Amino acid sequence: MTWFFSLQDTLFSFLEKGGGVVLLISLLVVLMWFFIFERIWYFTFVHPAVEKDTIDKWSKVPEHKSWKGHMVRSMLVSKANLQIRSNLELIRVCVAIAPLFGLLGTIVGMIEVFHILAVTGGGDAKAMAGGVARSTIPAMAGLMAAIPASIAARWLEQNAKKKSDLLSEHLTYE
Repeated sequence: MTWFFSLQDTLFSFLEKGGGVVLLISLLVVLMWFFIFERIWYFTFVHPAVEKDTIDKWSKVPEHKSWKGHMVRSMLVSKANLQIRSNLELIRVCVAIAPLFGLLGTIVGMIEVFHILAVTGGGDAKAMAGGVARSTIPAMAGLMAAIPASIAARWLEQNAKKKSDLLSEHLTYE
């Protein structure tokens, strides 16, 4: 249990040193990983039933090669693709925003450093060094949030494309 309190102290210290922008990045990380795990849940547990249902609906279409058959197939594939690609764009946006929030935190930190420089006349090197160190924390947090989420997002996109292609192949015109 001691490790938990040590971890908690470290996280709170990190949030305190990084400022409000790190808290914003933390909230973004929670939201981003919620959507990533939602997509993993969908592909693992929900999509097989959606795929089966779509194939069953297609098998009930009497004439696959007719104009109506083509339209029904197009509608079924489009409807399934909407579910397959749900939240992927939102995940990509979160991945892109995380480093930008980090950059914002760095800029805010550097403004504080320049303020210290203006107030002290540049004589307090320790305060300036602390400000510079503090200003790099949000950039690090933004990159730490974006890099693994970027890998996860890419995997989800590849998985979505594979599922979409497989579904299209299953709905043949016979």
